Amino acid sequence: MKKLILLLAVFLIACSSGEKHAAIPKGATVLILGDSLSYGTGANEGEDYPSLLAKTTGWAIINAGIPGNTSAEGLERLPALLEQDKPKLLIVELGGNDLLRHMPQSETISNLKAILALSKAKGVKSILVAIPEVSALRAAVGNLADHPLYEDIANETATPLIADVFSEVLSDTALKSDQIHPNAQGYGEVSKKMNESLKQLGFTS
Repeated sequence: MKKLILLLAVFLIACSSGEKHAAIPKGATVLILGDSLSYGTGANEGEDYPSLLAKTTGWAIINAGIPGNTSAEGLERLPALLEQDKPKLLIVELGGNDLLRHMPQSETISNLKAILALSKAKGVKSILVAIPEVSALRAAVGNLADHPLYEDIANETATPLIADVFSEVLSDTALKSDQIHPNAQGYGEVSKKMNESLKQLGFTS
C-alpha cells in the first residue's frame, strides 16, 4: 500500500511539472511587467529581450519595464496597465531591486503574490520569471542561482515559472554590460532561453 501511494505521488509530481498551457496566438497582447532587466539597460533600443521575444513569438509585447522598479512599484502600476492594455498574458520580472536593496523578503513575496492574484482576478494568465540571488561569491565564480523565493511562489500559486535564464546569462562575463545587466548579446540569449521555456510550457508552438 505504501509503495502504491509513493508511486502515485511520483506520478502526480511528474504530471504537474510537465503541465502544458493553452498557446497564446500570434498578434495577442502580452504585457511584461519588470525593471531594468526588461527595459534593456546595457543595450541599445530594440536589443532588449521583450523586443526580441516579440519577433520570435509574433506577440504584440508591451514592455512595461522601468529601471529601479521594486515589486511594490510594479504592483502599484499594474491595475492601470491591465485596464489600458488588456493583455492575454502577463510576464512578471520583478524583485531584483528588492534583493539588491535588502528589502524584507516577506514584502517581496507578498507583492509578487498580489501581482499574480490581481492578474488572475482579471482573467489574465501569468508567468513568473526567476531572478538570481544576490551573492558576491557566486557572481565572482560565475555560478549564479535563482533566488528560492521564486520557485516557492510559483508552487504556492500554481504559476508557471521561467527559471535559470538570468542566472545563466549573468554568470557569463561575455554576456554582461555590468555586474547586474546583460549586454546586447546577453539579452539575445535571454530571449532565446525564454522562448524555449515558453515552448516547453505550451504558450508558443
